Amino acid sequence: MNTQAQGTRFVDRLGKVYALYTLGFLAFFALMAIIEQFGVGARTIGVLFLLFTLAIYATIGWLSRTMQVDAYYVAGREVPSLYNGMATAADWMSGASFVALAGGIYFGGYPYLGFVIGWTGGYVLVNALMAPYLRKFGCYTVPDFIGTRYGGNLARFCAVFVLVVASFTYVTAQINATGTIAARALDIPFEIGVWFGLLGILLCSMLGGMRGVTWTQVAQYIVLIIAYLVPLIWMSNEQGFGIIPHFGYGDAALRIKELEAEYGLQPAAEAVAGLRVLTTPHFDPQTSLDSWKFVTLALAMMAGTASLPHILMRYFTTPSVRQARKSVGWSLFFIFLLYFSAPALATLTKLQLLDPTLATAVVGKAVEDVMALEWIQNWAHVGMLAVQDQNGDGIVQLNEFFMRPDIVVLATPEIAGLPYVISGLVAAGGMAAAMSTADGLLLAIANALSHDLYYKIIDPQADTRRRLVVARVLLVGIGALAALVASLQLTGILGAVAWAFCFANSGLFFPLVLGIWWKRATREGAIAGMIAGFAAGSIYLWWTYTTGETWLSLDHLRFGIVGMPVSLVAMVVVSLMTPEPDAETQAMVDETRIPTGDSILAETH
Repeated sequence: MNTQAQGTRFVDRLGKVYALYTLGFLAFFALMAIIEQFGVGARTIGVLFLLFTLAIYATIGWLSRTMQVDAYYVAGREVPSLYNGMATAADWMSGASFVALAGGIYFGGYPYLGFVIGWTGGYVLVNALMAPYLRKFGCYTVPDFIGTRYGGNLARFCAVFVLVVASFTYVTAQINATGTIAARALDIPFEIGVWFGLLGILLCSMLGGMRGVTWTQVAQYIVLIIAYLVPLIWMSNEQGFGIIPHFGYGDAALRIKELEAEYGLQPAAEAVAGLRVLTTPHFDPQTSLDSWKFVTLALAMMAGTASLPHILMRYFTTPSVRQARKSVGWSLFFIFLLYFSAPALATLTKLQLLDPTLATAVVGKAVEDVMALEWIQNWAHVGMLAVQDQNGDGIVQLNEFFMRPDIVVLATPEIAGLPYVISGLVAAGGMAAAMSTADGLLLAIANALSHDLYYKIIDPQADTRRRLVVARVLLVGIGALAALVASLQLTGILGAVAWAFCFANSGLFFPLVLGIWWKRATREGAIAGMIAGFAAGSIYLWWTYTTGETWLSLDHLRFGIVGMPVSLVAMVVVSLMTPEPDAETQAMVDETRIPTGDSILAETH
């Protein structure tokens, strides 16, 4: 039976398939709630949640297996805009968004909303400048566009290099998140948890490529958004803020401000490796310098969003240019549902720990009573939390409660005293978020290396089977290396993600934008822009990270603000100093900007 016909019939049944999947997942959740009431232990429930969802994702990956190049690289270009938007949101809702963003707001307060604004605002740039035109171009990967638009293997290789560095940095953060979740749910060391997470990631992406990843990501989005909203709504209702806290948690923030003044935000007397205490006000007074930091962080994240290859690849899978543009709108809607909730979740969780009128508060309570709490013991056992009576008064002070920012969301159900089945649900959601992004990132790296480096540069005569074998071998090898790096915990999840965004915008943002919108951009200019921008950003990162010093208050989270201007200047100057592209290339650029018609590249990849 024809594979395309099978794929088409499946696409026609998507609504029914995912409705049944959602009902099945909710039924499983209800079953776990019932068996908890019958005395089944928390660890068993956590293991069942993870194994059940992993089994579903692996099954989708197996059923989506393919040996067709078009299906492996771009899902056959048959993904409807609604489902591509959902898959893109899952691809985007990484461990940073699900696991770490609320933790960043919990510890850093208002300034961390720069991430929210940047990551959502970036989709405006994607829609206006990138997605429809790259889909019209008809490429398989971002380096494919760079190599074809500018010509020559050197431009393609530079794009591959930037893609690999940015995506690899990003994927280590996702595997870090899977290790954190697996460590707590399965009660295993973090260093082993990262390998458990990698196994699940490879099961989803290795056999089916982009087709398998797409349908898995739709399933993962359904899990992660349910897992994020359920504890937030439950906790909000318990605290008296109603079932829609997004518009009413301002009173909680004001109460936190009072408590911070009462307790005093003092640095910890002794640091605990990898853990933090509250030292930043939830309401951070905004001076001109604070505003500059906020704007530069948001700008770096916006440009990074529009430069990340694994996100741009998602829009190569739609049937048409029009569907690609609609897909961006759906992506933004599905992303909004979580990002609008993250500040509320961070605020209500912080209130749970600080407000002495709530039974779950830990600050101001006796150390021995706090250490007797089961959830404190569980997270301390895996090295994610610590309580140290540093002044010897027997009372937990604000600067004596240490926690890893990445566990705030995962620990929220236990902090709020919710049934453990909610913790299992959140763990499954966090794993879905990290896995979905890691799937897309590993696929972006492997596809770029197999298609743009191996097939386009090293062995243009390679047949389909060899190309796909190379892609799968690379997928496994890169994943194993990423798990090894993640196990070293060189930086937190949010920090690693910010680095990835800045690597991408330093090297790729202007070569992509000007490649579409400036016919005069030349091969030499693009190469100069990629090399100079990436080098400038990387050197600045090394300098500020190793010395602790900054220039214009641009810390290591914002080094793209240094790389991007250098890239733009280098690209424009060199392009103007070299002969303009030939008439055929300029005509191709003109055609790219017409939002209708067939793809420019023939399907002969």
